[in-house]
Amino acid sequence: MSDPALDALMLPFASGQLAWPEAGALFLRARGGTALHAHAPRSLACEQSFRPEYDALGRAGFDVRAGGEDRFPLVLVLPPRQRDEARALLAQALARSLPGGCIVAAMPNDAGARTGQADFEALLGPANVQSKHKCRVFRAQVDGADAALAAAWSALDAPRPILGGRHVSRPGVFAWDRVDAASALLARHLPVTLAGHGADLGAGWGYLSDQVLARCPRVTSLDVVEAELRALDCARANLAAHAPRVALDFLWHDVAAGLPRRYDFIVSNPPFHALRGEPRPDIGRAFIAAAADALRDGGELWLVANRQLPYEQALAGRFPQVREVAGEGGFKVIHAVKGR
Repeated sequence: MSDPALDALMLPFASGQLAWPEAGALFLRARGGTALHAHAPRSLACEQSFRPEYDALGRAGFDVRAGGEDRFPLVLVLPPRQRDEARALLAQALARSLPGGCIVAAMPNDAGARTGQADFEALLGPANVQSKHKCRVFRAQVDGADAALAAAWSALDAPRPILGGRHVSRPGVFAWDRVDAASALLARHLPVTLAGHGADLGAGWGYLSDQVLARCPRVTSLDVVEAELRALDCARANLAAHAPRVALDFLWHDVAAGLPRRYDFIVSNPPFHALRGEPRPDIGRAFIAAAADALRDGGELWLVANRQLPYEQALAGRFPQVREVAGEGGFKVIHAVKGR
């Protein structure tokens, strides 16, 4: 799959302008791809909080990690579009750099490269800039960095109160500062009769899980399943008030790889875009297949999706009972029951 930002990030190494230091290098928000496999050593420390990419990097033989504090003479980073998240990531790159080290970043032109470069230079000073693959790649030494600005930007990634202080979230998490309209629609149509051991697939910062636990007194345990570790940490905080009554487990897991447990019910607002933003309705179909395999006979799936997403065939192939419960604002709520 094409990844222009990764191609641009590897450009200084492919052209011989930069060499990989013997003391090692760090890649924050790392992701795999042809350019990385061709130009980076497998000893490259790759940090990634999104489980599918984490697993793929591990399978490719890279030194993959969920986080860390060790410092390196070279740090690579692919800043995201969300500006607070990107600024916090640049501050993290600086904190993880050794004195005299170098930071290299790349962004697509249509995903804020101009703004990203301005922030990069505000933090680190004038950068060496190249343009290729409709992206910008910029690099600078860290010795002239603005320490006060770095401290301020580091705080931008901390979980913060949202929705009047009822929950916490952080920039870059899906619908990070609001209740997603599709999830709200599903929550309004969940029956209070849900009971037993359930799961929320793709739980984000925990809104749907919170609604299930608040509305359904017969739920005894709930698995909160989320691929993005930064979101799962927020969900853990948001659901702590339910822990005295319900057994909660928080699974950092790629749902598309299948589920390790069996459930009485599952709720889900599946993602339909991949990490790089491209449409991926196959992810939703993989969620449906995983739910069908994990539900016990008679188990219920409650799912919400954009109306145009073609999930009906996948549902009909795995569930004998499927009905649309509601449709509103371009979304549909579907109830499916597993049977023999």
